[in-house]
Amino acid sequence: MLQLENGETRRVGVVPADAPRPEKIKQLDLILIRPSKYDDDGYVMRYWRGVLPSNTLATLAGLTREVAESRALGDVKINVVMLDETVQRIDVARLRRRHVRRGVRAVAALAGVQTNQFPRAADLARMLHDAGFSVMIGGFHVSGVMAMSKAGTPPEFQALMDGGITLVRGEVEECWADLLRDALHGRLRSYYEILQPPELDKASLPLVDPELMKHFAYAFMGTIDAGRGCPFHCSFCTIINVQGHKMRCRSAEAVRECIRRNARHKIDYYFFTDDNFSRNPHWEEIFDELIALRAEGHQFNFMMQVDVLAHRIRNFVSKAASAGCSQVFVGMESINPDNLEAIGKKQNLAVDYRQMVAAWHVADISVHVGYIIGFPFDTPASVAGDMRKLREEIQVDQASFFMLTPLPGSADYAELAARGAKLDPDFNRFDSFHAAMPHARMSADEWFETYQAAWRGFYSTENMKVVLSRANARTYWSIFKNFLWYRYSALIEKTHPMICGFVRFKGRLDRRPGLPIETRGQYWRRRVDDWRVWSREVVHMYLQMQEVWLATRQRAQRESNWASWRRNWDEMRGWLGNSRARASRALAGRVSLLRAGAEESWLRASRVRRQGADDIARRWGELRAEAEAAWQRAGEAGRQRKDDLGRRLAGIRTGVEDLWIRAGESGRREAEALATRFRRLSRRPRSWARALRAPLARINPLDIKTPTRADLNEYWRQTFDKLRHGKIFRINPVRFGMNLARDLKLFVLFNIQILISHGK
Repeated sequence: MLQLENGETRRVGVVPADAPRPEKIKQLDLILIRPSKYDDDGYVMRYWRGVLPSNTLATLAGLTREVAESRALGDVKINVVMLDETVQRIDVARLRRRHVRRGVRAVAALAGVQTNQFPRAADLARMLHDAGFSVMIGGFHVSGVMAMSKAGTPPEFQALMDGGITLVRGEVEECWADLLRDALHGRLRSYYEILQPPELDKASLPLVDPELMKHFAYAFMGTIDAGRGCPFHCSFCTIINVQGHKMRCRSAEAVRECIRRNARHKIDYYFFTDDNFSRNPHWEEIFDELIALRAEGHQFNFMMQVDVLAHRIRNFVSKAASAGCSQVFVGMESINPDNLEAIGKKQNLAVDYRQMVAAWHVADISVHVGYIIGFPFDTPASVAGDMRKLREEIQVDQASFFMLTPLPGSADYAELAARGAKLDPDFNRFDSFHAAMPHARMSADEWFETYQAAWRGFYSTENMKVVLSRANARTYWSIFKNFLWYRYSALIEKTHPMICGFVRFKGRLDRRPGLPIETRGQYWRRRVDDWRVWSREVVHMYLQMQEVWLATRQRAQRESNWASWRRNWDEMRGWLGNSRARASRALAGRVSLLRAGAEESWLRASRVRRQGADDIARRWGELRAEAEAAWQRAGEAGRQRKDDLGRRLAGIRTGVEDLWIRAGESGRREAEALATRFRRLSRRPRSWARALRAPLARINPLDIKTPTRADLNEYWRQTFDKLRHGKIFRINPVRFGMNLARDLKLFVLFNIQILISHGK
């Protein structure tokens, strides 16, 4: 059912909603497929491990589960299989044996098809249809082309529909049950047009498939589309013509529930696929829910896409950091004002990019920008200057470069097609790393070389060192691993990182129709050469990344130590008080107590001293009076006694002074004897364990002192030269062993660091 703006509902399906299931069909097997694309040689691009999972597959899986739980199709079992051709081989014959059988309706849905994937999707759809599957194709290409087409259905679409394949335009959240019901009854129409975008506040959540995620480099990554649509009017963009300008969003509670539900699969990193999360009207509520989840003990981080003005939104940056944001992808597109004016991205003209990057860096969030090369005012020289400014002045952390591609569904494509511009007829090349249209100021070769130079310059060893040297402990390893991924994709695989994975597979039989299938001998000769070149380049890149790590790892360690010290300081402040004011009050209270106690003790001592002085004075007066009376009575006898007493007192005083002197000398002798004994004890021989403890403490097998491997590289270069020239006896075996041990140590520790930082 499709919800209209006036509150009415309109069905898009052919079969009535209350129709019973077909008598002989007891099960619906739905195969959700993300198709790949062909490379320049016509082979399907597939990798051992992927990087970015498909949110469309996860969304359709969630919608299908909702249909099954609601029993919208009646008494029928629904079995869902998710396949991603970028990391899995689509074996049509095997799928036919498993799913096309008696009592089962087999349906294949090729989902989220982009323009560069459409040729492969069309070929795969025909193979699946011939194998007995009911087939649907949907995604941005179908929706964008039909949204902007003024000449009716394109011939490539019509050919598919004539061949029994169904095309779906639009978003299916509110009518997925209708499409599945038609498929169940074998009555799919050739074309479904869903013009009214669905509201997302009650839509099903994306569903993670742990088995599928095992094929990705990080198996604990999830995707969420918290909102769709974009309020801006960029001429190269297809989103505004497919999803519209109005922002439609999931509720904050739905996002919270998705993360809480995925916790059982240990998902701890998310990619918010919204084209512009900062324009989501519920961003603050979503961040508050994420902050609350983290306070409950859920550990996760995420990245999101925002515009260049997002940092100006009050509390947006600070709350994003508290919610767990570790990276933002910013649609910078260009820093040339003439280009921004030409493409209608006027919101970027009033931005101080350096200030924008600094605002995110203050919150310990790395900045990843998208930059398009090939706008009307670009030249090789101007782009080179812009790249220097991007690296040295604006100081972004990461960059993705794209060759301007007029995607069907964008205003650019419609304008070029209307004026009869010469566009590449092969949609497989509309992938942002091929020239799909002519450029006014560059030839196709110059344009591609300018694009490649941008990748080489930004992901050079020198620039990676600079970027990582200013990274913080929170973002260091995420930036480092993105560098590893991007450098591998762009400079070794010669493919855009967004569609690339790790370790390319190339099946001999998985070749584009119309191109010859190579013999086994031809195929393996080509593959051996490919693997030889690939291995050499991978080893070279590995050593370069190790060099980058050696030069920048101390910065990350210092940042980590600083973070630890800062946590300790915060804990100490918490002991004194949770704020500076409370800490000051607590300290002042302690000082006051000490001062009051000291004053009380001083008063008591003063009273004792005064009382003692009075007693002494009184006693002295009494003694003096008695002495005068005795003097008067005794006369001469008294004077004699007095003299005798004086002599006795003088003798006593002399004895006391002599005793004091002897006691002092004895004390000094005892002190000197004690010091001598201590010195003798300190010079006693220590045991072997105690003797070796100090030097062993300075030897750490896990510590690396050197900030570079340049000397090792030079040694191995010289050693291999000697081997090539047959001078094996000129290789010093001791030095060879020591350098081999050093390199093995670097190898082990570097790999351990990458593994223990997995998911950061």
